[in-house]
Amino acid sequence: MLKNKYIILILVIALALSSCSGFQKTLNKGTAVEQYALATKLYEEEKYNKAIQLFEKVIPHYRGKPQMERIQFMYSEANYKSKNYLLSAYHFEKFVKNYPRSSKKEEAAFLSAHSYYLSIPRSSLDQSDTQTAITSFQKFIDTYPQSDKIVAANEYIKIMQLRLEKKGFDIAYNYYHREQYKSAVTAFDNYLSDNLGTSYKEDALYYKSKAAYFLAMKSIAVKKEERIKVAIKAINRIERNFKETKYKKDLLKLRVDLDKEIQKISTNTTKN
Repeated sequence: MLKNKYIILILVIALALSSCSGFQKTLNKGTAVEQYALATKLYEEEKYNKAIQLFEKVIPHYRGKPQMERIQFMYSEANYKSKNYLLSAYHFEKFVKNYPRSSKKEEAAFLSAHSYYLSIPRSSLDQSDTQTAITSFQKFIDTYPQSDKIVAANEYIKIMQLRLEKKGFDIAYNYYHREQYKSAVTAFDNYLSDNLGTSYKEDALYYKSKAAYFLAMKSIAVKKEERIKVAIKAINRIERNFKETKYKKDLLKLRVDLDKEIQKISTNTTKN
């Protein structure tokens, strides 16, 4: 029994080495026809990395020929399946431009947009690819309004818009966290103007109020009264927009402190 297991293992290893040797031979010395045939076989077997190497060899030989439509789609999808998303986005996009009458055009357009989506970084990092992905999905929706992928495209756009919203909020909050209160007030104002329907509105208004509060309380005398009024106005805004805000108790404390400061300023002005 043990002897049979060793024989099977040896046969498997020999087959693997033979297969590898055959791939390398075709890759380095095979004709374009042989490379194309093996690339297609490996693609269908979902051995995408090896298929990619062969497709890159055959593309120059088939450029402008009828086979190129199929090759370009398979090459694009092989990159997509291998998680080379920026490459697959580029090549699917190129496929759509090169083959406007292809039956694969709609699928390629969607996969191009989805590739951009899969390439985008976390919300804390640069989001330039996010906007590219949103634009790509929106173009897909405009071009194929009857597609069965419209629901998915809209959902991806929604997810990415939320990521952009979070990035904007995080930038403003970072100013607050670093106690750069003047910059935080400005950043939260800009964020709220740019994202009118944001799900972070209550939080943004709250931290703007707190930033304005700390800015006022730490200000020199000549600037304090004006900044207190700005802080009170910020508190009024969140309470007007969210009557049962989760920050109600904290906002009340801020308002009490600000009112006391106003009274001090008023008393000192009267004495002078």
